[in-house]
Amino acid sequence: MTPRSLSERERLDWLRLIRSENVGPITFRQLVLRFGSAGAALAALPELARRGGRARPITVAPRAEAEREMEATRAAGARLIAAVEPDYPHALAAIEDAPPLIALRGHAHLLARPAVAVVGARNASANGRRLARELAAGLGARGLLVVSGMARGIDSAAHEGALESGTAAVLAGGIDVAYPPEAAALYDEIVARGAAFSEVPVGTVPQARHFPRRNRLISGLSLGVVVIEAAANSGSLITARFALEQGREVFAVPGSPLDPRSAGANRLIRDGATLTETADDVWEALAPRLRAPFAEREAPEFAAKPPRPPAESEVSEARGALLTLLGPEPVSVDELIRQCQMSAAIVAAALLELELAGRLERHPGHRVSLVP
Repeated sequence: MTPRSLSERERLDWLRLIRSENVGPITFRQLVLRFGSAGAALAALPELARRGGRARPITVAPRAEAEREMEATRAAGARLIAAVEPDYPHALAAIEDAPPLIALRGHAHLLARPAVAVVGARNASANGRRLARELAAGLGARGLLVVSGMARGIDSAAHEGALESGTAAVLAGGIDVAYPPEAAALYDEIVARGAAFSEVPVGTVPQARHFPRRNRLISGLSLGVVVIEAAANSGSLITARFALEQGREVFAVPGSPLDPRSAGANRLIRDGATLTETADDVWEALAPRLRAPFAEREAPEFAAKPPRPPAESEVSEARGALLTLLGPEPVSVDELIRQCQMSAAIVAAALLELELAGRLERHPGHRVSLVP
């Protein structure tokens, strides 16, 4: 994909499209590839949602609202970077559900470095925090960007350890919201010496649903994820799962079986994660990737000529077949294509319409399910 810069009108259209009802990153990408531009996709949204079975009109983000968000983002000292633009992190652009736009504060050039995420327990032990700082400092000394989510405990300790060399915070809330509140001073330091970015609108206060989505960005930006002190049901394990799905390496620091905070990390090691005690362990495991340029799969070319759309009669037939095959349990799109015995383009068009109608939910790993 050839990097290019968006015009301000294009950037506004991109923002309106991703902020429109039922449009997520995957749907955004499919819409722009199908219609050739975000502006054309915006015009098509109401009819596509109607075809998918939506009874009431879909909510398309108003231009004035998007303009206010752009102005508020600038007022917060941030800028919106699109997935096709040179400053957008190449590794992040390659994941299946990369955000079309991110709001960035700080030094964009740092995001071009090879990165490693360090995550773990919020209620971390003193030893866990010390190890996180030391490991992050060691990774930074080797030229790696240390990525984390600015949460209490391990995340904050990792950022602190990498401030000298460069660290990136991936936020669950808006780019202007330091969360947790006691991390405000740390956030200011990260912005001054590193970088921070978010995919959600400026002013958004983090809710529980925002954190798993943030976690996919932490792993997507990184070559690997290091887990320190994670309980059995920790959010850090969600980050590790995303890392595996995205083809990243997973590292885990072992801990005492008597400490519940180590249960998740110990389980990761049993399941094949690299046992990690120092930055050298991470460096050696990543050496094959670091010796060669980091070759991600190419992200789609948003400016490509739109393909010929499938006939409505074919899409209608596919919708009926898919509604029979789908249920509340996620199933892979490839399996749906196989069982429908229709082309991938026809099935994708039908799934797109169902999603815009609010009847379909997308899941990691290219899977979908019906909304209960």
